[in-house]
Amino acid sequence: MGDWTSADEAHIAYALSNWHPTAGTRLSGAVSRERRGGARLRYRGGQCERRSDAAPLAQWTFPEPVGRRSMVAEFTMADVVTVPKHLAIPDVTYMDAEAARDVAAPDTPAPTAADGSGRSDQTFLVDVAVRSGGAERRATATGQDIYAITAPLVVEALDRVLTGRARATGVASAGEIFEAPDFLQALTPRTAFGLHGHEHKSVRGA
Repeated sequence: MGDWTSADEAHIAYALSNWHPTAGTRLSGAVSRERRGGARLRYRGGQCERRSDAAPLAQWTFPEPVGRRSMVAEFTMADVVTVPKHLAIPDVTYMDAEAARDVAAPDTPAPTAADGSGRSDQTFLVDVAVRSGGAERRATATGQDIYAITAPLVVEALDRVLTGRARATGVASAGEIFEAPDFLQALTPRTAFGLHGHEHKSVRGA
């Protein structure tokens, strides 16, 4: 967002080379489906909506070498709750590429270690676009093994809380508590992070 106080929409797009789910992911998915009663959720017009129709497909152009991908749009995750909690954005959409089918398939294997650190060979690219009028700002993060980044994230957050570097107390999202670019840069070399602050005319869904 930078110096923007509001925006029209935010898109969070994930490109995973594969998604071999852990037992915990499968259990979380089962509980989520049960609680939703078969419905799906989306965040539009400043509120969460329950939907019974199939999630739409869309095209998204990631930075190279990933490039253009077919996406499952409105593949709703926690971002649709945490982002609007502290930013004035009425429409937040979460999208995932083909890996969404991996995690839903009952026969997809669990992740296996591919190096000495125990990480799998999965790669991830998170591409976020925030749009206001005809202007767009983007940020990207890339790395290996989206599960393996969890511990560094938690440890970095805990260290900042214990050393008085939190900007908020109580129930708050990570974006409220920490300065996001500084936090993500602290995860180097586990992730590569970039802000793309140049603004240009954009086309919805491009």
